[in-house]
Amino acid sequence: MKTKLICSVAVLLISHTMMAQFHIGIKAGANITRIDGKSFKDEFKYGYHLGGFAEIGLGRSFSLQPEILYNQYTSTIDSSFSHVYQGVINSPQRNVKLNYLSLPILLNYKVIGPLSIQAGPQFGVLIDQSKTVLENGGEAFKNGDFSMLAGAVVKLNNLRVTGRYMVGLNNINDIDDQNKWKNQTIQLSLGVAF
Repeated sequence: MKTKLICSVAVLLISHTMMAQFHIGIKAGANITRIDGKSFKDEFKYGYHLGGFAEIGLGRSFSLQPEILYNQYTSTIDSSFSHVYQGVINSPQRNVKLNYLSLPILLNYKVIGPLSIQAGPQFGVLIDQSKTVLENGGEAFKNGDFSMLAGAVVKLNNLRVTGRYMVGLNNINDIDDQNKWKNQTIQLSLGVAF
């Protein structure tokens, strides 16, 4: 009888501790983006992101934060683009919108009070409208955009205020190897943890 009672109390305490260190949530915000490389204007443009996240406690100071985000990056084509890549884009439209399914995996470190810093990799794939979400997600690990993120998050009860910088590490130019293009993004977001 005592053994059953001790086991029941232990299971209850462990499950309570696990639940206190695990949260899921939703987030949305602004992307301030530019594509670094020839043929694109050297300016930041605005886009947005939305998605979900999980927070998995790894002790008092560390937590793991995987996310799944829909990211829209925008840029403006420079006048040199049509000379370098003749026949690729024949439209007079100069703005480019790239929609990505992004999978960041961040390690958070609690600095002081509600402030934590975070860093980690992000895998992203350019969304193909003819494929399902799962098919697009599978492409992220085959031929997607690989980036590194660093930033900070402030936790105010269930509210999460995040600012981070993302730099692309691989070339996203799939036309040829003539020019290297890399994403750079500043993300500002608000989230709610449940």
